Amino acid sequence: MPLRARQRCHTVLTAAVVLAATLLATASPASAADTWTEVGSDRADPLTESQGLTSVEVPAGAANRYTGIGAIPVDLSGRGWNHVGDPDASYDGHYIEPYQRDSGTTKMFRVQSPGGTWAEYVHTLSSGEALNNSWVAVSPGGQWMLAGEYGTMSRLLVFPTPGVNPGTSPSVNLPQASTVRLDHAVRDVQGCDFLSATRLLCSSDDPAGTLFGITKPLLQIDLSAEPNGTSDVTGHVTALRQLPLRSSCSGTFEAEGIDYDRRTGTLRVIVVSPGFCVLTDSKTYRFTRS
Repeated sequence: MPLRARQRCHTVLTAAVVLAATLLATASPASAADTWTEVGSDRADPLTESQGLTSVEVPAGAANRYTGIGAIPVDLSGRGWNHVGDPDASYDGHYIEPYQRDSGTTKMFRVQSPGGTWAEYVHTLSSGEALNNSWVAVSPGGQWMLAGEYGTMSRLLVFPTPGVNPGTSPSVNLPQASTVRLDHAVRDVQGCDFLSATRLLCSSDDPAGTLFGITKPLLQIDLSAEPNGTSDVTGHVTALRQLPLRSSCSGTFEAEGIDYDRRTGTLRVIVVSPGFCVLTDSKTYRFTRS
């Protein structure tokens, strides 16, 4: 082949490689991850089902649990714990709710044992830790729990699971054990749940859409290892899709808690409708993996 022809061929191949790399970089976020398809929805009560939800495996046949402003016990709100986030339940039946208040240096995790008794585990904020206590997610192994702050963050917090990990006690501070370091910032995460020992699904209330090109995304976070509380792990973040934003009212939706039920393979996410429609058509959407 003549030199000039070889040079033209090289130029064309180089351009093709660059174009392919560009297309891969700008491809749909779900192209390298799971696809979750909406299969139905249920009305979410604005008072008792507007913050979070979780499926409970123990005891067998237990009902799903929900959180909302109307479900906060009077004695807790009287002590300033006026916000409850997205809860979770361990595989042995401990149920955990995350609480925050408007000021101070602590956040609280309220735990119900499989036997029905309640206990409060208080955490004193670490240096630089936000006051928000938006959600909890118990790892499949049970001993370690993730929790999240609101705002734009590049980390998730790891705690010993209160009531499950033998190193925890309601009478002493619940310490942060380690950190999940994210490779991409996330914004306003309202809930996460473990899909497997090293994969999380998270609901983001991101209103701007500048991080992933979509608002209110469903996120997938792949961990380098299951959290163990002794060393940090990394997390690779992928935006899978936009959560459903449908209502009779126009305005700002709010993505809330998330739950994955491993028994049925069903993912559920709460989306609160804008304006007056928060009372009428807020939904818990159901998804299955395809």
